[in-house]
Amino acid sequence: MQTLTVDVFLSVDGWAKGTTSPGYFGYFGPELEEWITGELALPQLVVLGRRTYEALADVPDEARDASWQRMAELNKVVFSGTLETASWPNTRVCHDDLITEVGRLKSESDVPLRTMGSLSVARQLCGAGLVDRLRLMTFPLLVGETGREPFFADVSSADLELVGHRALDGRVLLLEYRPTGHDIPRA
Repeated sequence: MQTLTVDVFLSVDGWAKGTTSPGYFGYFGPELEEWITGELALPQLVVLGRRTYEALADVPDEARDASWQRMAELNKVVFSGTLETASWPNTRVCHDDLITEVGRLKSESDVPLRTMGSLSVARQLCGAGLVDRLRLMTFPLLVGETGREPFFADVSSADLELVGHRALDGRVLLLEYRPTGHDIPRA
């Protein structure tokens, strides 16, 4: 059985993006770049939703860096009810039930599975108990009223164990959690 890692980049106040925020919330640095490059170098099957797929596949030619090239090389599954075809190499569109198909992929894949962004997909996978590692890349800002896409909205409750943490570029915090399978503490 392969593992599924969900990677989410968010502000301290839980937003996955803001209407005025640049990429990486404006905090891209050499250690973050090294982390991204290292993670992309690992064997993996990338699980994406339609919006994240379109954002990544449609990056303009002048912005297609080594990370984009590596993403193009990786096998990808895009879950969508509307997308019919995928133009990005090594990508297949899946119209099947997300939970059923990811469960099948975890049991049949030769490599670990990973999501990047794809908040709706990530939330559903968390709720279904299919996530083995939840990695939160927390950027040092409060997006406030310009925040869009709150990652934790409608996420099912889960008890988590901190299994790793690291500061990147002296300001971005990477927190890695593993679901314990236990109920959360209650009053």
